[in-house]
Amino acid sequence: MINAVFANRNSFKAVEFLPGFNVILADRAETSSARESRNGLGKSTLIEIIHFCLGSRTRKGTGLTVSALRGWAFSLRLTLAGREMVVTRSVDEPSRVTIQGDTSGWAIQPRVEEGEFFFRVEDWKKILGALVFGLSTNEERQFIPTFRSLISYFIRPGKDAFSTPFEYFRKQPEWEKQVFNTFLLGLAWEDASDWQGLKEQEKLLDSLKKLKKTNQAGVATRILGSLGELEAARVRIEQQLQRRGEELNNFRVHPQYHELQQEANLLTTEIHDITNENLFNRQLLTFYQSSLEQENEPSQNDVTRLYESAGVELPGLVSRRLEEVEVFHRQIIENRREFLSTEVKRLRRTIAELDKIIREKTNQRAARLEVLQTHGALEEHTRLQELYLETRSNLNDINQRIDELRKVEEGKSSLRIEKELLKQRTRRDYEERHAQAERAIALFNSNSQALYDAPGTLAINVGSAGFQFNVEIERDRSEGIGKMKIFCYDLMLAQLWSQRELSPNILIHDSTLFDGVDERQVALALELAARESERLGFQYICALNSDMVPSTDFSPGFNFKSFVRLRLTDDEGGNLLGVSF
Repeated sequence: MINAVFANRNSFKAVEFLPGFNVILADRAETSSARESRNGLGKSTLIEIIHFCLGSRTRKGTGLTVSALRGWAFSLRLTLAGREMVVTRSVDEPSRVTIQGDTSGWAIQPRVEEGEFFFRVEDWKKILGALVFGLSTNEERQFIPTFRSLISYFIRPGKDAFSTPFEYFRKQPEWEKQVFNTFLLGLAWEDASDWQGLKEQEKLLDSLKKLKKTNQAGVATRILGSLGELEAARVRIEQQLQRRGEELNNFRVHPQYHELQQEANLLTTEIHDITNENLFNRQLLTFYQSSLEQENEPSQNDVTRLYESAGVELPGLVSRRLEEVEVFHRQIIENRREFLSTEVKRLRRTIAELDKIIREKTNQRAARLEVLQTHGALEEHTRLQELYLETRSNLNDINQRIDELRKVEEGKSSLRIEKELLKQRTRRDYEERHAQAERAIALFNSNSQALYDAPGTLAINVGSAGFQFNVEIERDRSEGIGKMKIFCYDLMLAQLWSQRELSPNILIHDSTLFDGVDERQVALALELAARESERLGFQYICALNSDMVPSTDFSPGFNFKSFVRLRLTDDEGGNLLGVSF
């Protein structure tokens, strides 16, 4: 229960609350112009301050994050487990909360520094969970209710908190809705937590089949496929491993492998050069042989017969000269024939020698190629080893994937069994606590019937995915019916918890809850909250704009103004902080 809210600045509008009905009213001053608004006077900021002192995180865009609030510290005077305490949290140092009061017997004790007692915020939230909701300070489960999550159903933070009764922010995870609401309704929240544990296991098993990885060749492959696909892949890789193992076993390393390779290449070049040279020699030999066959000696008689055919008789001197010329030409031809014969012999000898050299070099090259074909270089042997090890690694990976797939299939089978067992246990636990569920349902029905002609319905079911919650109010033509579902549910929680030894003993609603709600339902809701909070001894704090107050719809004798604990106005200094930013 919150007894007072104050700050370390005189401009702040401190407020004290009483058990029962309390109103924070935002009003217009008599001197206000038509353009001035009741919004922004500090109603929502007051709720933020309460959350801040109760360990919430400061959110960007909220009133407590502006630079002008540097140096500010906010305090609550509240009753915890029957003891009145004062807690203070500074905007400049939000990681710690100072405390004044008797903390003896608490599971976590405050630290002391320069005579000041304080908690780290995380420890403060654990202590609040233990003192307000009876939570363990060292719960080992993963999906558990926390003080901050539970208190947010009694003090809903921000506009998004008023979307549905079972959420305090939009798109809240399903497990949170199940765990938090089952705890608040007095049901087996541990069952709801176990449902989420099974869901996480199922997600993990599904993700194993969808995960991908990249092998050394850069090819993306599924970690898990069908068992048949993996078995086929294993056979293929086993065959590949056998082939590479045989290649590796038969491989022989030659220490001069590269030298032999260079010699073979050099011999090949020399053979090509000699072959080309011999081709030229053969062409030249053919030419010389042809020239030798075509060489003929000149004859004097040919010249004499030529002149005789012309009727001319050659003188004796001329005939003698012809004989001399004939002898000269015969000598030239003999010399040419001798040259051609010599060249033919030389070319035949050269060709034979070069052919012999080609044969020798060919044999030398063949010997080296034979060594190269039966041996390999050291780096080739190393590469073969790498390929062999890579293939073996792939085979091990496939075998591992097959084992994982079998485990996944076995896990899914086990998961189906666990789900069914949990479903049976949840129904059994629900039946054992059915009286508690009926109490919550009856309170919700009563609250909704107080606002409408027909009672509403709070439905609690156990399905294949755990707990399922729903609320309905038959009369759905009212504009703000959705908001009143939240009001009836929250009031029901406050009613339930007010009868427990450990309890927040408080319910706070911002004016957002009443936006769009018919004035008659607003009046009925406020009167109902006033009656129940007074009857059961918890606090109901409501923040309203003065133009939302349904003064003409209240029952006779209901003095709304007597419940106003703080009045904020739009004139200068009339807002909650007393200053404008």
